[in-house]
Amino acid sequence: QVQLQASGGGLVQAGGSLRLSCAASGRTFNNNGLAWFRQAPGKEREFVAGISAIGGNVNYTDSAKDRFTISRDNARDMLYLQMNNLEPEDTAVYYCAGDRYLFRADVPFTPVRYGYWGQGTQVTVSS
Repeated sequence: QVQLQASGGGLVQAGGSLRLSCAASGRTFNNNGLAWFRQAPGKEREFVAGISAIGGNVNYTDSAKDRFTISRDNARDMLYLQMNNLEPEDTAVYYCAGDRYLFRADVPFTPVRYGYWGQGTQVTVSS
């Protein structure tokens, strides 16, 4: 069974840090672009950060720039999101996702491009 398993969420005070992890199983995702999305209650799922399969290109939503860092470890088939200086507005369920296409150098923002999704991990930032 192909799975992406996100972990590392939790409750943190504003200004704190968390590191999210996403583990792949069932198949390798080394040739897929990967991304983090988040969804807050009553809101649509939004792109947070992504990293391409080819070239290591990265992209962030404006609110994540300078605070979050996405990385991948292909030897371990892992994806990470280091989140620093967290704000209450970052509170959401965070999902890791894999591009439905292989060997792409772009970093798509739209959820429809991603065909593989993890189950989500809750991040709560208190003020």
